[in-house]
Amino acid sequence: MIDKSVKKNKRQRFQRTLASLMLFNILCFSAAPAVSLAAPNMLATADTTKATEDKATTNAEKPDKVPSIDQLNLEVSSAVLIEPSTGQVLLSINADEALPPASMTKMMTEYIVAEKVKQGELAWDDVVTVKENASKTVGSRIFLAEGDQHTVEELYIAMAVGSANDATVALAEHVAGSEAEFVTMMNDTAKKMGLKTAFFINSTGLSRADMPEKYRPAEDKETVMSAMDTALLAKYIVEDHPDFARFTAIQSHKFRPRDTNPIINYNWMLEANKSITNFKAYAYEGLDGLKTGHTNAAKYCFAGTAERDGMRLISVVMGTKSEGARFKETKKVLDYGFDNFEVKEVQAAGATVQGFETVEVKKGKGKEAALVTDKALTFVVPKGSSGKNITFEAKLDSSSMTAPVAKDTKVGTVTYTYKIEGMKEAQTETVNLITAEEVEKAGWFSLFLRAIGDFFADLFDSIKNLF
Repeated sequence: MIDKSVKKNKRQRFQRTLASLMLFNILCFSAAPAVSLAAPNMLATADTTKATEDKATTNAEKPDKVPSIDQLNLEVSSAVLIEPSTGQVLLSINADEALPPASMTKMMTEYIVAEKVKQGELAWDDVVTVKENASKTVGSRIFLAEGDQHTVEELYIAMAVGSANDATVALAEHVAGSEAEFVTMMNDTAKKMGLKTAFFINSTGLSRADMPEKYRPAEDKETVMSAMDTALLAKYIVEDHPDFARFTAIQSHKFRPRDTNPIINYNWMLEANKSITNFKAYAYEGLDGLKTGHTNAAKYCFAGTAERDGMRLISVVMGTKSEGARFKETKKVLDYGFDNFEVKEVQAAGATVQGFETVEVKKGKGKEAALVTDKALTFVVPKGSSGKNITFEAKLDSSSMTAPVAKDTKVGTVTYTYKIEGMKEAQTETVNLITAEEVEKAGWFSLFLRAIGDFFADLFDSIKNLF
């Protein structure tokens, strides 16, 4: 402790002596050089402090607004509407309640089979041999017999278009060896997708009591899935398999050459149906999928998707009272989305953020690096809006960096929040703050001169405070 005190006193005496000499020189000659060295550093310090403390900026304009969903008077147990590219929820009514989804369950079977084909583990022209379980499955079906052989694609079309339970089970058994093993895959996939309520007992959506007794699960549970989880599952389908409509938009399909009647798509809302007498009242512009569902427990359900003017929407309605009602309610939901919203890039990539334009760089050729955002900012906005009242909170990982600093180095994050009046939740998006330029390390001589300048600046500041 004594040694440290002695060293400290010696250092302080040296600094006072040096300060006295400097003061003498300043008084005899000119203070201008000291001022010119001090000013830039002082300003930089002030700016950095301000940027760190001022973490949020709020636009005081009147908020954007959309009509309330209450005016739709939806007659559903639950409903949801999402824009898949942003994941934004535009409408939500009881959307998180786990309910029986009926044949909308087949969307998970469709997804897994399509994934297997995509990964090369399965081919559309692979031949499937029908087993006992599939042949005994009831409900909507194409009357497969044990030992029948059909390609994966033929059975997939029967499942996607005609909601054929026997074709679905045949595919499940072909992929996993048994329907029970396939159900394990379904539940595992649901977890990976982040589906919070989804639980499957079979590949079809049939109630447990309607399954062939020999193949029922031992546990007395039923398949459930919320409207929100159904919409998220649909989002995976349209994004991971953008060619989905080559199956889901088929209006009718003759499964066997000898069949008298073709399979008719249960989805009356297909845009192509606008010329079909029985369905033209339900045909919806841009609609090309996805899946209907009906059981006594689930009532009438429908997961629909349509695209207009470059924007795709996904809707789900559950628990409607009739076959036609599920499409009428879906029209209300989709109209609400297309009439009131659009996807807009409200800020391009490479934008500067107020108060966070630069970060200090130590030992660099330059004393700071410019900062920009790493990607564009896109929100769902009311039609015709520029996206007002966006607020942000920016945070730097560190107040300074040490050279060399590479271009595109992550320095912090910016979280933008956009609230629309009439919507339950605000939209949020987080982007990275990155360096817009490279900052090379300065040479030793430059650093030496800079150190001298900093020393004189600090000294002048100390002397100034004496008066």
